[in-house]
Amino acid sequence: MKRILNQSTPVLIGLAIFVIFTSVACGLSIPKTEGMGEAPTISHTQVIPTPAVISLPEAVTDEQGVLISLYALVNPSVVNITIYGSQGGQVTAISQGSGFVYDGDGHIITNAHVVEGADQVDVTFSEGTTRLAKVVGTDLHADLAVIRIDDMPPGIAPLPLGDINDVLVGQTVVAIGNPFGLQGTLTKGIVSALGRNIPALTAFSIPQSIQTDAAINPGNSGGPLLDLQGKVVGVNAQIETSSLYQTNSGVGFAIPVSIVKLVVPDLIEKGEHEWAWLGVRGSNLSATVVQAMNLTIDKGAYIAEITEGGPAEKADMRGASGIKTVDGRAVDVGGDIVTAINGSPVHSFDDLLIYIAMETRPGDEVILEIMRDGKLIEVRVTLEKRPGYLSE
Repeated sequence: MKRILNQSTPVLIGLAIFVIFTSVACGLSIPKTEGMGEAPTISHTQVIPTPAVISLPEAVTDEQGVLISLYALVNPSVVNITIYGSQGGQVTAISQGSGFVYDGDGHIITNAHVVEGADQVDVTFSEGTTRLAKVVGTDLHADLAVIRIDDMPPGIAPLPLGDINDVLVGQTVVAIGNPFGLQGTLTKGIVSALGRNIPALTAFSIPQSIQTDAAINPGNSGGPLLDLQGKVVGVNAQIETSSLYQTNSGVGFAIPVSIVKLVVPDLIEKGEHEWAWLGVRGSNLSATVVQAMNLTIDKGAYIAEITEGGPAEKADMRGASGIKTVDGRAVDVGGDIVTAINGSPVHSFDDLLIYIAMETRPGDEVILEIMRDGKLIEVRVTLEKRPGYLSE
């Protein structure tokens, strides 16, 4: 199986589709990612209110009626994005993707991989109106982009953003977009899992991502994943697929609305979002590590490696220093175990990194509670801006 970015449907035969294999995390020779999990409350988000002007009639209660009403209300705000690039000395359409209207100022949200490298971006609305768009900002770490048109067609409303805390496994969601260039396609499914870490366009990962079985295919990228109230809960981005066919196999992934709320205001204001970085690699504290290190705790973020020159190294944090054999298995030992950050408990490696991603900015100082050599100590670390690339 492999995971592909649901980028734009190719317009020309032979266009390479950007593919990310799930085996990346299973031993291929590329940098490990800093994984992330469930997020605490966001405290640094700059909130730009989005008018919640789309709502379903209360009288509509049956699912079929809800879907029909939802589509009629939401589809006008979902756009088809056509990307133009230079080929053979001419500018020609090379791929397609999806997007949705974010506000009344003409800002439209899509994926970074949809518009990356575009020479020209066209936006087509459901009723056929086409506008030229310019790229306002992109974030490769979150695979999000904001484009803007100058003249919004009349009657087009921004889609309201939902709350990731209201999203539950098992609830019905719908995806609207342009799979294979088929504009205005609605598919229905459920949220099949939450808190997934999916590959970004960098060496890091995108936290809190939503897994769904709603059919998502190439061309859906950048389109909204919506609840039955018509609120955006995610931005469709990737699918799990076989090595032979780059089509939906029942597992799709959407960038969560929590990341949208964090990143998009910065893209509009500054053209970029700066992520904080600790500079560690590690895992959840496993039973074998607990046994090998004779620990008195069984939860925490085990630090296996410190990135050279990073904030953690500057604060004298420690990675694994040796290997022990437990039941015939080689286990790295000697690394710090983080049990809290700024007073918030850390039960897993995801807890640590999601706190850094969602609660901090570059330049912030954090206090880490660490178990080292059987004792709890405090370490102060000044976080830095994430690099675009991590060496081996």
